[in-house]
Amino acid sequence: MSTTRKIAVTAVAAAIGATALTGCGSSDDSASGSGGTRGTGSKTVTLVSHDSFNASKGVLKEFTRQTGYTVKVLKSGDAGAALNQEILTKGSPRGDVFFGVDNTLLSRALDNGLFTPYEAKGLDRVAADVQLDDKHRVTPVDTGDICVNYDKKYFADKKLAPPQSFEDLAKPAYKNLLVTENAATSSPGLGFLLGSVATYGADGYQDYWKKLKNNGVKVVDGWEQAYNEEFSGSAGGKKAKADRPLVVSYASSPPVEVLYADPQPKTAPTGVATGTCFRQIEFAGLLDGAKNAAGGKALLDFLIGKQFQEDMPLNMFVSPVTKGAKVPDLFTKFGATVDKPTTVAPDEIAKNREQWVQSWSSLVVK
Repeated sequence: MSTTRKIAVTAVAAAIGATALTGCGSSDDSASGSGGTRGTGSKTVTLVSHDSFNASKGVLKEFTRQTGYTVKVLKSGDAGAALNQEILTKGSPRGDVFFGVDNTLLSRALDNGLFTPYEAKGLDRVAADVQLDDKHRVTPVDTGDICVNYDKKYFADKKLAPPQSFEDLAKPAYKNLLVTENAATSSPGLGFLLGSVATYGADGYQDYWKKLKNNGVKVVDGWEQAYNEEFSGSAGGKKAKADRPLVVSYASSPPVEVLYADPQPKTAPTGVATGTCFRQIEFAGLLDGAKNAAGGKALLDFLIGKQFQEDMPLNMFVSPVTKGAKVPDLFTKFGATVDKPTTVAPDEIAKNREQWVQSWSSLVVK
């Protein structure tokens, strides 16, 4: 999702909102859970995560009640920043479970041997198409779609139809309207780049980005800057007098604008260009060298359990992966349904990611 994503009362995030691949760690004590056997040994299990991990207090307390474990959440910036820190501490991890590595960065985590295989209880109820590692080094937890969002008022005032596809974004009518995140430093930025690769192919995405650059696309380091400072449709953007009515964000961003508005509007002020979406899958894994492996396994069981899965949509603004998990009405009413998101096979991402990002940077940033 990011990703991967930042959640704040004055900001919109989806799962995985991303900022630069640097970030300071912070921690808070909370709990999260599984219906497993009560823990023995250490009563604390440490979850290392990007800044967007969030769960209801009642759900966290239930995990402690069921298992005896209390979860300490160590938040470490963007998903990329958090992952990089775990690579640097490989073998002596800062925690027991890592949450937030997504399909755009999965190969980096697996190639570095960060995780101990564990097949979580309840994995048979998780959709098969999101289970990307048959060795069970990681467990899929949620999905989200990285998409261009648009400011409804801007396009209504201009009597201009909002763009709906990658191709539309390069048209003269949308010149100087789009802001995106840097693919080298941001999860949604990378996802948007991969979406263009999926759409135009490895031989065509560079020409597409040349067109976007000529059409005035603006690139900033991360999601928070793009959405809250540059995008005219966000609550933060309105305060900052932002002038870009198109931004790379998430299909689940509009519900956040509704949820945190006071009073809540009857319709979301932002829309989603559903033809620009890239499917993001987030995973969690038991860190190699974890001090509390038993607690870590119980936590992984819980993350794909119905209680946590149903809690995610309005806390992390991502979609459940467990079959039968219900999604709140607000999330479905105001979020966009993406029937055909673009995807790139994990092995293709692993093989080409650095080259694609380097080529993109040379074309667009330098």
